[in-house]
This record gives sequence, C-alpha cells and structure tokens, in this order.
Amino acid sequence: MAEISQTLDRGLRLLEVLADAAGGLTVAEASAMLGVNRTIVYRLLATLELHGLVRRSAAGRFSVGFGVLSLAGSVYPILRHVAQPVLRSLAESVGATAHLTIADGAEALAVAVVEPTRTNYHVAYRVGSRHPLGRGAAGRAIMAGRDGDPRYTASSGELEPGAQGVAAPLVGAGVEASIGVVALGELDASVVGPQVVSAAEELTLRLS
Repeated sequence: MAEISQTLDRGLRLLEVLADAAGGLTVAEASAMLGVNRTIVYRLLATLELHGLVRRSAAGRFSVGFGVLSLAGSVYPILRHVAQPVLRSLAESVGATAHLTIADGAEALAVAVVEPTRTNYHVAYRVGSRHPLGRGAAGRAIMAGRDGDPRYTASSGELEPGAQGVAAPLVGAGVEASIGVVALGELDASVVGPQVVSAAEELTLRLS
C-alpha cells in the first residue's frame, strides 16, 4: 500500500463527517467521531476554515463551508467531458435527448445534455435544469442508486406534459448521478431501459 499523509487523511475524513452532520459538530463531537485528539481536530478545523472549506457558527459548531462549492463546480466540466461520447451514443441510438444528472442537495441538476441529430422534434432539456429528486426518472434513479439498485426508472409527464423519461443510476462511480433520456411521445421502457442501464455502466467505468 502506498504511503499516505495522515494529516490530509484526517482532514478529508473530517470533511466527510461534517458533510453528514446536518446541524454541524462541535470540536468534541468531531473528535469523538474520528477518534482523534481534540487539539488535532481543532487545528484541522482552523486550517479548513482558513480556506473556506469549513465554517463556524456563533454557537461554536462547525459545518462544511461554501468553499467546497468552487471545488465541486470544477468537477462539472470533467464530468461533461467524460460523459459526452456516452451521451451522444445514447441519444443517437434512442433518438431522444440524453442527459447526465447529479444530486445537488434535495434537487436533481442536469450537468450535461446531448440532443439527437436524426429527429425533428425533441425535448428542450437544458444544462442547469433542476427538479426535486423525488420527481422524474432522473431524480428517482439517483435515489435508487443510493441503495445500490442499478435498474432503470421510467416516468411520464411528471416534469413536462407529454414528456417521457427513462434513467438509470451510476452505481459505484463516486458521484450521485444518473444517465437517462427524455422524449416527447412514447418511449418503450422495456427497449430503452436496458440501453440506458448499459450507458450508465459504461460511464461508471469511464469515471472509475
């Protein structure tokens, strides 16, 4: 096993436990969760706070800072670049708009969209489009992926009248996301579903 930086490892683990703590953590709570001395945890928090990755409330509780947003934002271009050929192949194969959608809090956020070239009409699905995770095939597929379920999810008219969608989660890709298609009119989920699952598996391999 390669040598690692213990300090960096602890700092990353600290960010992970803070991300899972909705109300933030005190130094003592974070110390107990990590099994690390309070003085060390305090130094880690102070360093992360200096870089905007951690913020401290008036009550002395620490939570993830807004600095992580700029880091997360830099990942989107990478995701789009890697996903582009997979989405293009899926869009042309199905004849429908293909998209990569990620979880952003309680919402599903489209980060990459490819429209088919061989159809006259298609859904105008745009990068930056948002909707609740519990609505639409893309969001529900992401939620299913949290349980390790790789199967596809279908929806009809939930986000736009007459639009049908099929999506599958990226399981094991290190990001909460789904890949799917959306079209005006009928989409035979029994035919399209396996293609979407295959695309999700291919993209997962490319991101691994």
